[in-house]
Amino acid sequence: MTFNVTNDIACPFCGCLCDDLKVIISDGKIVDVKNACIYGLTKFLNYSLERSVTPVVQGDNGKVEVDLETAVDKSARILIDAKYPLLYGWSCTSCEAQRVGLELAEEIGGVIDNTTSVCHGPSIEALQEIGESTCTLGEVKSRADLIIYWGSNPLQSHMRHLSRYTIGTEGRFRKTRDDRTMVVIDVRNTYSARVADYFYQIEPNSDYELMSALRVALRDQEIEQDEVAGLKKDEIYDLADMMISCDFGIVFFGLGLTMSLGANRNVDAALSLIRDLNKRTKFLIMPMRGHFNVAGADVVFTWQTGYPFAVDFSRGYPRYNPGDTSAVDILLRGESDASLIVASDPVATFPVEASKRLLSNPLICIDPHRSLTAKAATVAIPSNFVGIECTGTAYRMDTIPLPLKKVIEPPEGCLSDVQLLEMILRRVRELKG
Repeated sequence: MTFNVTNDIACPFCGCLCDDLKVIISDGKIVDVKNACIYGLTKFLNYSLERSVTPVVQGDNGKVEVDLETAVDKSARILIDAKYPLLYGWSCTSCEAQRVGLELAEEIGGVIDNTTSVCHGPSIEALQEIGESTCTLGEVKSRADLIIYWGSNPLQSHMRHLSRYTIGTEGRFRKTRDDRTMVVIDVRNTYSARVADYFYQIEPNSDYELMSALRVALRDQEIEQDEVAGLKKDEIYDLADMMISCDFGIVFFGLGLTMSLGANRNVDAALSLIRDLNKRTKFLIMPMRGHFNVAGADVVFTWQTGYPFAVDFSRGYPRYNPGDTSAVDILLRGESDASLIVASDPVATFPVEASKRLLSNPLICIDPHRSLTAKAATVAIPSNFVGIECTGTAYRMDTIPLPLKKVIEPPEGCLSDVQLLEMILRRVRELKG
């Protein structure tokens, strides 16, 4: 049996985008992956399970398999006939596909949104208002001596984050675990909290209050309450002293901050706290992005339109108004009359009422999996797995672009998201004359 090893593969799972994987192939199949976490290993070994290879269209007598040209034509006609089509997903595909998707959205006068609107949307809104002091993960690896995870549990969400970038890695200036201090601030005792040097368990929905108290402590002012957010006043002063005393600190924050009461105002407070800390020491902040290219979706959307998500082309130019032009809100108001879903499964993840509205109108799904969305779609077109069966570009959570490699051949007839979207765009333009 012959084994081929492909080195330096970027993992298309989470925002860490670990690019040191070794994929071992035998007889045209992936048999093992070195250096991957359990999530990455599972994706590479089991990507072909629940796989679709033939386009399916909803006919008068139920679902029927069709050729690709028929599926593309049907998709184009649905999008042209719609008055307010919604294009959603985009975080688990390549930047090249995202660019074509934006071109398609502009051509049909629809609204295009990515998964940022249901995860780190509040973070992006706050960054636009306050500004951000940040860095690359490489700088964290080499220099950070204080790492704070706030509302984030990386040992279960980003399993190699600690070992590659923070307490478990050897950097240029921080060599061992003893050179770093890890703090976890969360509402529950998570796996990450159990390996931290300090764990502060706070009350739910009290992040804003704690950050405000920390800002008071940093100014050497008196905190009036004996307890804030479930922490005693002395604990808050100790945490503030720890922050001031470090040489290079960073806060990694997750959905525990953005999706709790306060949303973008929580992130406003976090960014303001970092700004205050930089008057005394070096301190930075970074959101823990989930999907492997959700950061890339924000970058490409902003590069093309000026806005990171929830972009509306219905008036012929891009408009941006989260809460009005974001996918869930549009669906709950019943405004969209057709949808194109790319590399996402909103039927399984959206609120029930939004999913029902999504299914009540023509639905096109481009995805390799037989997901709930693909099974319910009017047109389901299977595609390749980017980073496994085709190349592309993705942005790590620190907005560093990395190339995604092709490690194995796709099923015959399956094309990439880029190729499929280009075919639909071309057919739309032909039909419009």
